[in-house]
Amino acid sequence: MLTTVYFFYIGIAIAQPPLPNRNITITATQPLHFGTFSLAGTAGGTVSVGYNGARSSTGGVYLSALAPTAQPAIFDIKLCQGRNVTITFSPTTILTGSNGGTFTLDIGPTEKGVSGSQFAVDNNCDFITTLRVGGTLHIPGNSPAGTYSGSFEIIFEQQ
Repeated sequence: MLTTVYFFYIGIAIAQPPLPNRNITITATQPLHFGTFSLAGTAGGTVSVGYNGARSSTGGVYLSALAPTAQPAIFDIKLCQGRNVTITFSPTTILTGSNGGTFTLDIGPTEKGVSGSQFAVDNNCDFITTLRVGGTLHIPGNSPAGTYSGSFEIIFEQQ
């Protein structure tokens, strides 16, 4: 009796696709700017710029239409699809005037929420997610005229 045995071997290799790039790139593309304004009398007040660019004031602050105009800060975030980003920032910072004086800047909100907010990035590794940031300046009465400047830090953590 003759018996024939056939062996069949089918090789199957299973592998996961490579994970997308985990590097996050942040580019500050526009600074937060409150435009031109002045104080009427000795009263103080506030100037606010929303993350959408809308500007408003309270108290003795007069908003001028002169250049430069108000604008939110803009950050471009590049990180692959399916990833989340958490933003963290201090709620206030101090701006210093060119002729003395200081303003307090309340940072935010952003279009993605307040400090500690988490959001997903757009589409894929080639797209950029934009984050716009507004703020409110607190202007004491009798503040000297000048240019006030300062900086703030936003920490972007990928999840």
